[in-house]
Amino acid sequence: MQLAAIIVSLVLTVVGVALIARAVAQIYRFVTLGQPVPAGSRTDNPKQRTITLVKEFLGHTRMNRWGIVGFAHWFVAIGFLTLPPTLLQAYGQLFKADWVLPVIGEWLPFELYIEFIGLMTTVGILVLIAIRLLNLPSRAGRKSRFAGSKAWQAYFVEYVILVIGLAILTLRGLEGAIHHVGGYEAAYFVSYPLVLAFKGLALGTLQNLIYLTAMIKIGVSLIWMITVSLNTNMGVAWHRFLAFPNIWFKREADGEVALGALQPMTSGGKPIDWEDPGEDDAFGVSQVEQFSWKGILDFSTCTECGRCQSQCPAWNTGKPLSPKLLVMSLRDHAHAKAPYLLAGGGKDMEGNEKATEEQLKDVPAAALAEAERPLIGTVEENGVIDPDVLWSCTTCGACVEQCPVDIEHIDHIVDMRRYQVMIESAFPSEAGTMLKNLEKKGNPWGLAKKQRVEWTKEVDFEVPIVGKDVEDLTEVDYLYWVGCAGALEDRAKKTTKAFAELLHIAGVKFAIMGGDEKCTGDSARRLGNEPLFQQLGQENVAMLNMAFGESLDEDGGVDDSTRKAKASKKIVATCPHCFNTIANEYPQLGGEYEVIHHTQLLQHLVDEGKLIPVTPVEGLITYHDPCYLGRHNKIYTPPREIIAKVPGLRNEEMHRHKERGFCCGAGGARMWMEERIGKRVNNERVDEALSLNPDIVSTACPFCLVMLTDSVNGKKNDGTAKESVQVVDVSQLLLDSVKTPADPAGEPETADAPEPEPVK
Repeated sequence: MQLAAIIVSLVLTVVGVALIARAVAQIYRFVTLGQPVPAGSRTDNPKQRTITLVKEFLGHTRMNRWGIVGFAHWFVAIGFLTLPPTLLQAYGQLFKADWVLPVIGEWLPFELYIEFIGLMTTVGILVLIAIRLLNLPSRAGRKSRFAGSKAWQAYFVEYVILVIGLAILTLRGLEGAIHHVGGYEAAYFVSYPLVLAFKGLALGTLQNLIYLTAMIKIGVSLIWMITVSLNTNMGVAWHRFLAFPNIWFKREADGEVALGALQPMTSGGKPIDWEDPGEDDAFGVSQVEQFSWKGILDFSTCTECGRCQSQCPAWNTGKPLSPKLLVMSLRDHAHAKAPYLLAGGGKDMEGNEKATEEQLKDVPAAALAEAERPLIGTVEENGVIDPDVLWSCTTCGACVEQCPVDIEHIDHIVDMRRYQVMIESAFPSEAGTMLKNLEKKGNPWGLAKKQRVEWTKEVDFEVPIVGKDVEDLTEVDYLYWVGCAGALEDRAKKTTKAFAELLHIAGVKFAIMGGDEKCTGDSARRLGNEPLFQQLGQENVAMLNMAFGESLDEDGGVDDSTRKAKASKKIVATCPHCFNTIANEYPQLGGEYEVIHHTQLLQHLVDEGKLIPVTPVEGLITYHDPCYLGRHNKIYTPPREIIAKVPGLRNEEMHRHKERGFCCGAGGARMWMEERIGKRVNNERVDEALSLNPDIVSTACPFCLVMLTDSVNGKKNDGTAKESVQVVDVSQLLLDSVKTPADPAGEPETADAPEPEPVK
């Protein structure tokens, strides 16, 4: 028995070590096929990156959001990393059954640790196995987050861990028996029942059982190693190693997820100069090797857990997009194409093959066939990613927020969209109208610029305009960036007028632009039309800088001597998309401002007593989190605090709220595209809201307001929603409460509260 155990274990060890070394080299070469990234963008602040990595791993900061799953996974992960000494001891036991590790082998703290972690790893993997079996696609269909995952790989990994965990505990019991443990000893506090079970066996039997169990432990470990080495696209196994660099190289060193701003377009690792693009610049991604090396690492790290899929509004409404399946498709395509790329294969800008026939002569036929597949294409075209998958994304950020290994899904989707829009002109036709309107009129509706200020005639107070009523923004406290929807869309204009009136009541000095401002470019950028975003953004930044009292120097840059307003003046926006773009993306264009959302300012004014909600607004309310306010910018509290201050309202949260809030369906330029597949996203969200039987559905975004209102009105028409239910912005609720009701004679009541002072 001993000789057989030694031979089997050593043969497997030699094969396993050789294959894992080859696999590591393959993955390294594979990842480095990707394009470079801008210098320092993934390696800045190494100390903070290391702290972030340690926090995310030891704290399991993403996984623990899932309760028992995170708890169980933590022990499995810790066991994998810290139990290798038991594998080393098993090798020694092949040659001498009672062998223990030198120095620490009989050290009580070490033995206690092995007992505890060995047990918890086994229990943890049993919990994870049970969760998987209870949520199989055969049971839950699309609702299963495991739908589409490679089941055999998951089962293989889980049962390997289970066998190894049981082998560790069994060996501990055999060790106790062969070392003649008498009564209970703390060192065997878990395995003591096994010690008692084995205690009466003959010495030879104990030795053979140790040889056998050690061989099983080593053999299963090496079979796992060999299997994953032969399947380098086996994310459920390789994420154990690749997650560490993927987290370390994440976009934000401080640990924030890759949401908010989209990154500037790059080609060859350098930002594209939009004033003078290079002749060989690549615009977007049309081949998998055009993703950055971080993108390739992202794809390889996916563990197929399906958390992204379970939260995705597209997948949850019957559309073909699953962030998980998209990443898996890109990973499998990249791995299958790798031999061709490693041999020097690839296409130039004209689509011509760069490698010679001699270079490609040894490339497997399967890899050559994979290289011919279009990255974006229908099933008939043998495409890797179907166009319907690409255009179903709302860029809501749920996938990025939930991913436990920091995959940056949105960046990769937008990169593919950029090529389709800028080079192929292949995108949903109805979005073309929006782009033309932006180009010609500076707003998605194609309305005349003078209509941007028409709403000011509908309020009974003066709304100062920059350049007309005030020279520049040094004369006021805030620039109110009204935005296209707030100025031009009838439902959103109600929010605009309510917010402006609240500022007027609170005595806050503010001004608006005079209609020459353009759309911020959010929809154009997320659709993939980067040049249009650049054009709109640069015009707005130049206008804003001048409005803030800055002038340009001879080179066209801002003259530092005129930077008199930036530090003290703020921009407030009612649209989260405008807010996100101006705050997070305009710095890329030289526009650095202090930007706040209107709910933040309103909360501040209420807290300071400058706005006092006094009139009850009766009813049950539920609040919908706008994606670009919540997940993208982590602003969850201000709207809820405002609602809490309005007397008479009873707030009840929808099941999916805050970090797990469900999209309205308008983001990612989906506002301007038809929704032809599956259930409408806004209907799904409204169904969830109406399940609470609310009187009011509230939000804090003009896009959300439009989408939710459309759905509620549709349900009123078909009788599935009560006629009294309203969809309103938080500011409208606050205004209704701040305004005192009229007395029976028709004269307004006078409030006893002192006149509010302007915000300093």
